[in-house]
Amino acid sequence: MRLSGLLILLLLVIGLAACQPTATQPSAPPAPVTAAAATAAPQSGGTLHYGLTLAVSGIDPHVNASSELGIALSSVYDTLVAQDHAGVFHPFLAQSWSVSADGLTYTFKLRQDVTFHDGAPFDAVAVVRNLDRVADPATKSQKAVFLLGPYDHAEALDDYTVKIVLKAPFAPLLDGLSQVYLGMASPAALDQWGDQYQLHQVGTGPFRFVSYQERQTLVLARNPDYRWAPEIRAHQGPAYLDGIEFRFYGDPATRLPALLSGQADVMGELPPGDAASIDKSTKQTTQPPVKANYILYPVAVPGQSVQFFLNTTLPPLDDLRVRQALLHATDRAALVSAVFGPTSPVASGPLAAVTHGADAALAGSYGYDVAKARSLLAEAGWTDANGDGILEREGQPLALKSILMSWGELPKIGTILQAQWRAVGIDLQLDPLTYPAALEAGRAGTHHMMPFVISGTDPDLLSTFFHSRNLGGFNWAKVSDPEVDGWLEEAARRLAWPERATRYARVQQRVMDQAWILPIRDVVNLNAASAQMQGLIYDVQGWFPVLYDVWLAQP
Repeated sequence: MRLSGLLILLLLVIGLAACQPTATQPSAPPAPVTAAAATAAPQSGGTLHYGLTLAVSGIDPHVNASSELGIALSSVYDTLVAQDHAGVFHPFLAQSWSVSADGLTYTFKLRQDVTFHDGAPFDAVAVVRNLDRVADPATKSQKAVFLLGPYDHAEALDDYTVKIVLKAPFAPLLDGLSQVYLGMASPAALDQWGDQYQLHQVGTGPFRFVSYQERQTLVLARNPDYRWAPEIRAHQGPAYLDGIEFRFYGDPATRLPALLSGQADVMGELPPGDAASIDKSTKQTTQPPVKANYILYPVAVPGQSVQFFLNTTLPPLDDLRVRQALLHATDRAALVSAVFGPTSPVASGPLAAVTHGADAALAGSYGYDVAKARSLLAEAGWTDANGDGILEREGQPLALKSILMSWGELPKIGTILQAQWRAVGIDLQLDPLTYPAALEAGRAGTHHMMPFVISGTDPDLLSTFFHSRNLGGFNWAKVSDPEVDGWLEEAARRLAWPERATRYARVQQRVMDQAWILPIRDVVNLNAASAQMQGLIYDVQGWFPVLYDVWLAQP
């Protein structure tokens, strides 16, 4: 699931060494997804039809938070820096940068040959205008403002030099600056359109924004003047495609038919069964006509695993033994296999295994052990006194109430959990809620369990869910642990990766030792595309396709 237009704290990637001009990173994120080998030189022309799966409430990247907007608008906006799949940051709109010894000041030297789609020059004043807009409380930024961390202000030192000043060191800053949510927009367009800017967006990217019809289409056209792609891209100069039309397919059942009928050239988030049929047909077909050939692109998404937060303040989950019993009573391998087949790994902790800093030592923790689960529950005083199969204590049944949303096959997951837990005497009650209602219920702490997942390439996203400052927000386990707070704060301030990694590992171990979550699976985004589409890869974030290098082969 990707977040729609509501607040998320998504703070991402890797520690950088202070005062280096082009920060280097340790190895980490997953390797890129490779496209089918091209059979000829890239061809220019044609319109790509791309299937989106979530009709979002807003598409202004400075304001809104969905990955859907990033899938489309990462082709409209450029960023100060670019990040590759090894976690290395490269020059983009900024041709170089340096970091002060105290980690509080970042100074960027900008390219001098970049123009916005409206013809206005890109310069230091434009950068300041963009960052000030994001930081302004009136913007009500749902994501971009958090990618800036403890931002204080930005200054234009000259026409092409900009300084960003922080209130405290913040290691994930470059990662934030590499994301579309901090993409550079034309100040003239921002001023002209105000709160209607999302319908008139102007960036510097390889494609121009043409139109947006909510829940229907988002249309882009090639920027013929584009000459400043980062070095990590496969070519330089304008994009190959004439244009891109994004179409929305909110109902999972409509996605594969749209792909097979040619309504879409590429489709994201296929249901596992549909993805399996694409994969099977591709392997069994030899040299088919291009129109009959489709390729599966499974992308392991870094960030959070799909997990249920266990409300530690709501009885009986205020008892560690009960929480631990839930984990032992869950046959996660059987559950994931039943719902997702072989397409998704079983999760073992709060971070997906492909995420930089995920603690591999957690693999295999809390194995399926019904006897252990029953023993823990008995130790906590729960027995089946009336023989109805549900445990009781002091006359009250062991009943848990879980929020349930519709994304990510959660209804199927919930049904299997119900059956598995009933076998040990737990009555799991599922409460289907809309996404906004679920977020509000999670904040209010009215339920025992809250499912969630967000993507991200930096383990600092753990702060979102386990730091006590977020008890009124996304800290749905309702935990307040001074040691965890300290580890998270120190990790965000440290610029050296080994020092950060040690602290994040401690946090993950505490999360699992205290059974604050029930991890289910690591996310794999199942994309499929016509083989006519060449050059497709997905960026380090896992969700965003790099459409600048894509081209359409002629049948």
